[in-house]
Amino acid sequence: MYPIRFKNLYYEKIWGGRDFEVFRDNMPAGEIGETWDIACHPNGIGTVENGELKGIKFDVLISKYGHDLVGKKVTLEKFPLLIKLINSKEKLSVQVHPGDEYAAKYEGDYGKTEAWYVMDAKPGAALIVGTKNCTKEEFEDSIKNNNVEACLNKIEVKKGDCFLIKSGLVHAICEGVVIAEIQQNSDVTYRVYDYGRPREIHVQKALDVINFDLQCENLSKNEEVKHDGYSHSLLCKNEYFRIEKIIITSEYKDASNLEKFYMYTCVEGEGIIEGRNFKETIKMGDSYLIPANLGEYSIKGNIIVLKSYPVV
Repeated sequence: MYPIRFKNLYYEKIWGGRDFEVFRDNMPAGEIGETWDIACHPNGIGTVENGELKGIKFDVLISKYGHDLVGKKVTLEKFPLLIKLINSKEKLSVQVHPGDEYAAKYEGDYGKTEAWYVMDAKPGAALIVGTKNCTKEEFEDSIKNNNVEACLNKIEVKKGDCFLIKSGLVHAICEGVVIAEIQQNSDVTYRVYDYGRPREIHVQKALDVINFDLQCENLSKNEEVKHDGYSHSLLCKNEYFRIEKIIITSEYKDASNLEKFYMYTCVEGEGIIEGRNFKETIKMGDSYLIPANLGEYSIKGNIIVLKSYPVV
């Protein structure tokens, strides 16, 4: 097998923009808020874009290659992760995601823990990560009194910042950012507040699942270890996935893992992924799936990648 790139799935959103055009030349018309790049969910299933498997749907690919593709410790029932990029010209709704138990009971889906990596941020760009100085009762009153913003932890962000958004943590993306999001393979969102837009909100479900003890933490400060040709840090870890940040100045060598798949998302620069019988270009905004049985490979160039994979 070889590193697999899927066709970008674009979604128009009322808060979307056109900033993906900086590094993409295949965008459809409209205000594009999301592109799902490694996705096998009922709301979006990728199709292979490169190599001899081009044109095969992701779910068919899993059925055909099974554990050789995803790893012998990864379930074949449902691909566990999803990678998307987000571009916000306007604020997204203030929202929260449920955990696995609640989502399974009420939505028939996984819960949703996710991580945000800021690929680009305009001056003054911000994110909302968590609440501040409020109880559940006070937060509920703020919803009724249309004063939610006073209870939100709003922080200015810059390129390279990273945040873990656990299920139960109130959050929102504000204007002027491009974000790489690595998440559980779920599309369940409960809106708490939507800045007066005429969309459905889910106050009771949100209040059921919000954890007011969760705090904002910027993961970009994690220790970086220098090696010959690259530097490496463990950016994010939780019970569902890991994310490593690898800054490559010449070459990074690795090998696949028979127990699980790897995914690489390029957040800056351009390079190549090279191995026996394959050579793929990877540039800003690209994501590749590394099959479990791929073998040895290297990434060369002046490039920053996020390496993500499931916990098995």
